[in-house]
Amino acid sequence: MFLNHGAFGACPRPVFDEYQRWQRELERQPVEFLARRLDGLIEEAKARLAAEIGARPENLVFVTNATSGMNVVARSLPLGPGDEVLASNHEYGAVDLLWQHVCTRTGATLVRADVRAGPALVDELWSAVTPQTRVISVSHLTSATAIVFPVGEICRRGREHAILVAVDGAHAPGQLDLDVEAVGADFYAGNCHKWLCAPKGAGFLHVLPEHQEAMAPPVVGWNCTPGASFAERFRWPGTHDPAAFLSVPAAIDFLDEHDWDDVRRRCHDLAEHGRAALAELTDTEPLAPDESWLGQMVTAELPELDHEELKRRLYEEHRVEIPVQRWSGRPVIRASFQGYNDPSDLDTLLDALRTLL
Repeated sequence: MFLNHGAFGACPRPVFDEYQRWQRELERQPVEFLARRLDGLIEEAKARLAAEIGARPENLVFVTNATSGMNVVARSLPLGPGDEVLASNHEYGAVDLLWQHVCTRTGATLVRADVRAGPALVDELWSAVTPQTRVISVSHLTSATAIVFPVGEICRRGREHAILVAVDGAHAPGQLDLDVEAVGADFYAGNCHKWLCAPKGAGFLHVLPEHQEAMAPPVVGWNCTPGASFAERFRWPGTHDPAAFLSVPAAIDFLDEHDWDDVRRRCHDLAEHGRAALAELTDTEPLAPDESWLGQMVTAELPELDHEELKRRLYEEHRVEIPVQRWSGRPVIRASFQGYNDPSDLDTLLDALRTLL
């Protein structure tokens, strides 16, 4: 039983077929494809994605995943000694390591604010803002704790105080009703391969026009001639396979054809039922105060235990694939619900936990 869609996603068969079709087309005539057609094909795919996530195509570029997009932002900003980067205690581990690396190299300081889901979350985050805060890095939907952050309000306050806001939206596209422009982040990185159901290797970075010139692509080569636009600098990282990017429209079509709004609602209901049932089973307070803080995932605290052993036994003895890890020093378990899950999957998880706990 698979309750870990949030890890790497899953690509539906029709979308995967389209992905392989693009790969075959590339290999039949690579020069024709890459040298003559690719620019137009990328712009067409990007336009479909932009319409899906509430963005303008000219502010959007494809990257391989959200972590790549966050790397572009963090490595491009002119940070220095005395500057501070503010993040919460809910951030994704890889992005946390990224900011640690950048701060070590630039002399800036990474500040972490402990916040809890609830009406005071933004105020708790803002209590750690100082005159030295240059950037706030925050998740739209957190990986470890499965909490939907009020990123629109955080971005609004950031603009008021001239503080840049970088949003890690790895889990938002396809899981939340996403409108990137309405969020208002200076930088927004997202995945298409998770909840949008595109192939692995498809993500995006959205950057407001006033910051685009400063963004350095991961690879500097023919794409970085003098005067190249934001889109042009990111379009050609050397010879590569763009099939995942070009398959994003097929993923969007798949969701449309299968009434994915209804699928999302059903999965959200499963997450809400899981929130209550897991809290009762573990005798803990839910991390999400109510269902408004949830998407299609839910995380619950566990009693003190060997989390690696529990994860192993859930899989080996009960065939339940689910992440069990430590967050803020406490063991937690996160259940993801996608279109292939139903209430029996939640029941199986709860029965297994009753046995093992």
